[in-house]
Amino acid sequence: MYRDPHSDAAPRSVRHDDPTAPLKVLTLNLHKGFTAMNRRFVLPALKAAVQHCDADIVFLQEVLGQHDTHAQRVHGWPAQSQYEYLADTIWRDFAYGRNAVYPQGHHGNAVLSKFPIMAWRNEDVSVHAIEKRGLLHGQLDWRPRGKTLHVVCAHLGLLESQRQEQIRRLVALINDQVPPDAPLIVAGDLNDWRQRGHPAFLKAGLREVHHSLRGRLARTFPARMPMLPLDRIYVRHLEPVSVRVLSQAPWNRLSDHAAVLAEVS
Repeated sequence: MYRDPHSDAAPRSVRHDDPTAPLKVLTLNLHKGFTAMNRRFVLPALKAAVQHCDADIVFLQEVLGQHDTHAQRVHGWPAQSQYEYLADTIWRDFAYGRNAVYPQGHHGNAVLSKFPIMAWRNEDVSVHAIEKRGLLHGQLDWRPRGKTLHVVCAHLGLLESQRQEQIRRLVALINDQVPPDAPLIVAGDLNDWRQRGHPAFLKAGLREVHHSLRGRLARTFPARMPMLPLDRIYVRHLEPVSVRVLSQAPWNRLSDHAAVLAEVS
């Protein structure tokens, strides 16, 4: 069942924007707030970079909801969850889907939104017990357009067989839970480096923003020299306007993945 994230919270402020303005969307594999190979903790710098983008909706993967060991040992570790720390006062609504749970804490996917999140649910699409994966599906009140905007934050498995099954479940989620005429954004780290999953998204009626505008999928991994097209933004009933792969400084020093920033209308 869907849960109302504001059922026990005070009413939040409503954003009133120009209804003709495009939506700005950012997706990023956070790598739990550390650089590649976990050499340095860079969450404060990541926060500044993400906030500078001023996206309306932020899709995050590998977000730590809790990690007791890091909280005790890592200098500057935030008192709250990573998604709450990043949201700050800019993204008043957020949702978190806990996927992997271990003795020190847990991590998963998160969505930060400048629009009210009316409902959300996290669907477990793990194929094997040792690699937990989930699809975070939210319904946003896109008030400037008078519509319900559906969003899905995805982080798929490392093995081809896992991804194919998870893509099948993702398409089933779209068919079962997203009205055919509703605007939809699916974004995240799909790990589809061979691009074998891409046709299934096209068959489901989605378009990938970078592919639509540039003729190919964006190369986002590894961040310092992107070669593999892992991170994507798919849309349905939305028009791609612009797209950038954020692979220059400071982004190439903040995660092992490059972020993708797009505008859709």
